[in-house]
Amino acid sequence: MKYSKATNYALHTMLFLVAHTPDKPMGVQQLAERQNVSPTYLSKILTKLVKAGLIESASGANGGYRLRRKGNEISFLDIIHAIEGTASLFDCALDHPSECLIQQEMVKAEGQMEDYLRNKMMSELAEKMLACQ
Repeated sequence: MKYSKATNYALHTMLFLVAHTPDKPMGVQQLAERQNVSPTYLSKILTKLVKAGLIESASGANGGYRLRRKGNEISFLDIIHAIEGTASLFDCALDHPSECLIQQEMVKAEGQMEDYLRNKMMSELAEKMLACQ
């Protein structure tokens, strides 16, 4: 199973915002430099996070992006769904007369993974990251 690079950047951006600047806006340029990614590309990712209600944007001289929710209310799954959507990772292409047994098992496995990611909060990782610095 593989997630997109956008999800990777979104998770890292959110970790940085939770750990370092929960209330203070951070500019896209500074966030992009931390990950060595194009500000234009990261802006598209940030737009998805804004639409999902995870962060908010503030314009002006002291503008940028900041958390809209507390770090202990933001799960890995929230971020992944903001970028990847909520569609199933597996879709059976065969035409079956009844329910696909393979599809049923894949949906169960996805459910278990989603439960884990739903319970893994960004604040937990932020605390570990700050303890290592």
